[in-house]
Parts: sequence; structure tokens; C-alpha cells
Amino acid sequence: MSGLIALLDDVAGIAKVAAASIDDVAGQAAKASAKAAGAVIDDAAVTPKYVQGFEAKRELPIIGRIAWGSIKNKLIILLPIALLLSAFASWAIAPLLMLGGAYLCFEGAEKVWHTLFPHDHTWDHAEHEEGDPAHLEEAKIAGAIKTDFILSAEIMTIILSGIPNSNFWMEAATLAVAAVGITVAVYGSVALIVKADDFGLYLANNARLGATQALGRGIVKAMPYVMKLLTIVGTAAMIWVGGSIIVHGFHELGWHLPYDTIHHMAEAAAHAVPQFAGFVNWVVTAALDGVLGLALGVLIIPVATWVIGPIWGAIFKGKA
Repeated sequence: MSGLIALLDDVAGIAKVAAASIDDVAGQAAKASAKAAGAVIDDAAVTPKYVQGFEAKRELPIIGRIAWGSIKNKLIILLPIALLLSAFASWAIAPLLMLGGAYLCFEGAEKVWHTLFPHDHTWDHAEHEEGDPAHLEEAKIAGAIKTDFILSAEIMTIILSGIPNSNFWMEAATLAVAAVGITVAVYGSVALIVKADDFGLYLANNARLGATQALGRGIVKAMPYVMKLLTIVGTAAMIWVGGSIIVHGFHELGWHLPYDTIHHMAEAAAHAVPQFAGFVNWVVTAALDGVLGLALGVLIIPVATWVIGPIWGAIFKGKA
């Protein structure tokens, strides 16, 4: 009997350790994922455009296929690469983060530039593909998954950098949980956003109460503004997070001037308003990171437009 009790105690102990490990994985995944907010918001802001122009019944299947492609990007390709980097080339994480940060700065600055000076993305052939609906759908999905791969690589690298030092399996589990959680959150949100106008239209035409019909009409009218707001927030988040990654990357690599300058300016502003010191510190830091990110992105635009873009288009022409 005492042996059985001892066995049950051992089992209970193992269960507690397992539960604690699961909690640790979930907690680390949540904390690390929060650092990837800019890239995540951008992912959610970019995806709805890939279902524009299709029948309503095709929207959710298209989003589902893009989400599945995103899961494969993260778990099959990027997760092993991230673990190899962590194990054998941890020195490369900061430069890779900075490369991804520069990409976010470019994307954000390019959107701002496009708003001020409208122009075509001539290398992004998938955007202008024509043909039968089935072929166009395949091209759109392929283009979305390629875009997702770039954003997912940035997200996974940011998550990896935010995981505390731990063993291989903890890192793998945390990355996997964060990858799946982010993908579900992003594409679940995209599905809700894309179908919101259909839901509003359904209420407007079929609801029994006048108030509910009015709510439906309000949803339909509001969605274009929601999409614009999402685009603005996504662009601002990209520029801010990209600039922040660059500043912290330089700091880790030994060039402290940008980080120290921004830190001292934020501290000075916070001391001027002591009752809101924490909030003011964050706002000033984010604003200065964003200014730096926007400036860097503007500098990258000519290189991306005249050098990287044509090369990218030549490589992937006809492969979408």
C-alpha cells in the first residue's frame, strides 16, 4: 500500500512539473509574441487585400489556405532554422533582427510614400495578375504566402530573441506555441474583418428589429473606415517596431549612441511630467524610434525599388 501511495505521489509530482512546464511555455510564448506586435499587426493589415475581388463564398477558403501556408512557413521551415540559429549561431540573431527591422521600416515608409505620391509596385506581378478566377486565386494565395514568409521570419526571430535562456525543447515548444497562436489570432481576425460587411448586410436585410437593421447598416458603412484605420495602425506599428529593432540592434552590437540619445530624451520628457512619467517615457521612445525608422525606410526605398525589386521580380516571374 505504501508503495502505491509513493507511486501516486511521484505521478502527482510529474503532473505538477508538466503543468508548470506548460504554464512556462504558454507564458514565455505570450511575452515573446507581444514583442512581435508590429509585424503581427502588419500581417493582419496586409492579408485582407488578397481576397478583394473574389466572390464572398471564396473568401474564407482563401484565408484558410493562406493560414495553412503560414503555419507551414513557421513550423516546417522557420522553426528549425530558428532553433539552429539559437544553438549554433546566436551571434547572428541580432543582425537578422536588424535586417527584418529594416524591412519593416521600408514597408512602412513605402506605404507612407505611396500615400503621398501614388505609384505602382511594378515588380509585384501577383497584384496585377489577370486570367480565369481559379488561376487568379492560386496566384493571390501564392503571393500572400510569400509575403507571409517574410513577415513570419521576422515574427519568429523576434519571438526567439524574447525567449529567456532555456533548453532546446523549451525553446522549440515556446516557438511552436507562439507560432500557432499568432497565426490563429492573425487569420481569425482577418476572417472576422473580411466577413464583417457580409454580416452587417445580412443584419440590414434580414433582422426583425429596426435597431438591429440599423446596426447592420452601420457595420457596412463603418468597415471601409475600419480598414483604413487598420492600415494606418499597421503602418505606424511597422515603422515604430522596425526603428526600435534597429536601435536595440546597434546597442547590442556596441554602437550605443542612438539608444542612449533616445533613452535620455525620453527620460527628460518623463521627468517633466512626473505624474505620467511611465506613459510619457514610452510615447517619446516609440515616437523617436518611429522617426528613425521612417528616415531609414525612406533611405531604403530607392535601393528596394531600383535594385532589389527588379531582381525579386525577375526571380519569381511566372512562379506565382
